Amino acid sequence: MKNDPRSVLAELRRLARRKHRDGMARFAIPSGKAFGVPMHAIHALAKRIGRSHELALALWGTGWYEARTLAAFVDEPARVTPAQMDRWCRGFDSWAICDTVCFHLFDRTPHAFGRIERWARRKGEFQRRAAFALLASVGAHDREAEDAPFARSLPLIEEAAFDERNFVKKGVSWALRVVGRRSLALHRASVALAKRLVASGDPAARWVGKDALLDLSKPAVLARLKRR
Repeated sequence: MKNDPRSVLAELRRLARRKHRDGMARFAIPSGKAFGVPMHAIHALAKRIGRSHELALALWGTGWYEARTLAAFVDEPARVTPAQMDRWCRGFDSWAICDTVCFHLFDRTPHAFGRIERWARRKGEFQRRAAFALLASVGAHDREAEDAPFARSLPLIEEAAFDERNFVKKGVSWALRVVGRRSLALHRASVALAKRLVASGDPAARWVGKDALLDLSKPAVLARLKRR
């Protein structure tokens, strides 16, 4: 089964649960092309399969939600290209597949910051969200990155904070909160940005600013930053 997409799809069908599929709508996940496989079962299947770039590409090409989710776990980050990232991003049709791919694959590639800047001005809701889901993912996972690329992302966050679409503004808030937790300097810059957003006359921007300030003002966040 390891490198045979047909066998993997057959296994996904076997793991499907009708109840799980029927409940996907509650989480704003399209179920039109989904089997209904719980995430823990996808994780277990990915561990059994191991890494395979070729399989990941084939699984993504099927269009099935669970196959695309599995692709994020089995692909090889070093072999992912910017063109592949752009292609997959165009196929994002929910927050779930967007965040899974960004959080478990794209943030581990050397192309992440280039895609963040490119996607931040995309028109599609989940394509634009991808920029900030990816920024948040890199911020959470890359402990060695310098402050500079995150500081350069703040104007992108500020611009996108005025996007009233639900999954964009939530992604923007996520990114701002993660950036602000990385260092004292980034915390100061992020808090200043959040305050500007709160003071704006735009409902979406105010929501983003308040959400970020609530998190970045927690004593535990400040204490962790001071210990670094």
